[in-house]
Amino acid sequence: MRTDRTPRHGSPTASPTGSPAPPDTPPAHAARHPLRAGAGVLIALLALLLPAANGLPYDDATGVGVHNAYQKSTFTHFADALDSGASMLELDVWTNFFGSGWRVSHDNPLVNDNNCENARNPSQLRTRARNQSLAGCLNDLRGWRQANPRHRPILLKLEMKDGFAANLGRGPAQLDALIEDILGDAVLRPADLRGAHATLDDAVRADGWPTHESLAGRVIIHLIPGTLEEGNPLDTLWTDVEYARHLRDLAAAGNLGRAMAFPAVHRAASGDPRTRYAETSIRPWFVVFDGDASAYGSIDTSWYSARNYLLVMTSAHAVAPAISATNPTEAQALDRVRLLSGRHASVVSSDWARLPGVLSTVVPRG
Repeated sequence: MRTDRTPRHGSPTASPTGSPAPPDTPPAHAARHPLRAGAGVLIALLALLLPAANGLPYDDATGVGVHNAYQKSTFTHFADALDSGASMLELDVWTNFFGSGWRVSHDNPLVNDNNCENARNPSQLRTRARNQSLAGCLNDLRGWRQANPRHRPILLKLEMKDGFAANLGRGPAQLDALIEDILGDAVLRPADLRGAHATLDDAVRADGWPTHESLAGRVIIHLIPGTLEEGNPLDTLWTDVEYARHLRDLAAAGNLGRAMAFPAVHRAASGDPRTRYAETSIRPWFVVFDGDASAYGSIDTSWYSARNYLLVMTSAHAVAPAISATNPTEAQALDRVRLLSGRHASVVSSDWARLPGVLSTVVPRG
């Protein structure tokens, strides 16, 4: 295990300058975990690697995610998604004024259409009416956690389909309050990761992320702009910018502990993708990146792992040579995990809900 980290739940060491390192300069400790030299051989022993992953820093491992895990065609109940062993589960969230509350649905922005039940305890899982709000999905997670207190770290991805709607009481602060009320300290907050550093960028480049073992029982939440939001010419404030500003401003006020999620830079770009943000003060608050796996094919993705950033690669099945999005063989899916782990993915995501042996796979990254 790397020995140049400060444990994130101990006493973190502050950056000497208190400001983020230049984005084009890798940290001095950029040499990766020793296991990586033999990753190609070790991945063939997948059954043996899962226990070994516990000692890996979270950013030194590659897990498997499920796209749209809330859909009833993917899992009958959200509890089934949680039981699947997947490292990442995705929810689509709508906020517009055509409906009420935080809705979880794929195509219908007006109502909830999902496998969540609003279970308040383990005994209620798989017993209640589905099609619940985001709060219902989070309550399912809370109820499931009561029965699985030492569960693997779960990355919960929220695609904000039409962005935030702060004018309707559905802005970043209200999302934080909802998550805090239901999941509380189960969530790894930006403040937990930042420690005594000035920014998230400072923190992960100096110390990386906690180990898988230390994150047992924890949930990490990241946000991306949604498809409708990105395609709306009238929407000039996307989720990534709005939440990054929220983090920056909370930190400046000494209130970063209120934040419950990490904004992600969405879609691949060469170099430092954060340069797309003209507002330079928000750039150091992005340490999660999310985009189509095929689009990263021509990009030097070692840039992400050298800086301890998380990189979520979606639509893994579409990378050449393409395999089935839903029913590849287990060997094909594991081959794809191995390929994209070698390309520095932190999460390899597709729709392989019926391959539990693949979903629970965690291997060294790189």
